[in-house]
Amino acid sequence: MKKDDCIFCRIANGEIPSRTIYEDTDFRVILDNGPATRGHALVLPKEHYENLFAMPEDKAAQAMKVARAAASQLVDKLHADGLNLVQNNGTAAGQTVQHFHIHLIPRYENDGQHILWSPSSPTDKELDETLRSITG
Repeated sequence: MKKDDCIFCRIANGEIPSRTIYEDTDFRVILDNGPATRGHALVLPKEHYENLFAMPEDKAAQAMKVARAAASQLVDKLHADGLNLVQNNGTAAGQTVQHFHIHLIPRYENDGQHILWSPSSPTDKELDETLRSITG
């Protein structure tokens, strides 16, 4: 179901024009209007899901299939040297539009982008405690 006040719902359902590179009955893939690099695209489900956790498992799997196909096309056609696949959930993780979406960011040597994190250095004890918290 589309959410009337969601801009990504409106774009995904064709109510707002977009530069669409792929569309099927459930998804639309568009070029991002504020791209990190040339060819930066967004995979948008036509149905509204706030984030990955609100999305049915079969739709999440379908989103990944669409993302893989579109990413392959971007890398091939734009001669990218690599690609970042980014999917944020919640504002603390950088999600700015509360509609599930996947960023496909083609990467080029020396493109100036830094989509990486700074690794921390937990102790073995801290890692073991984290493992127990997750699995125990």
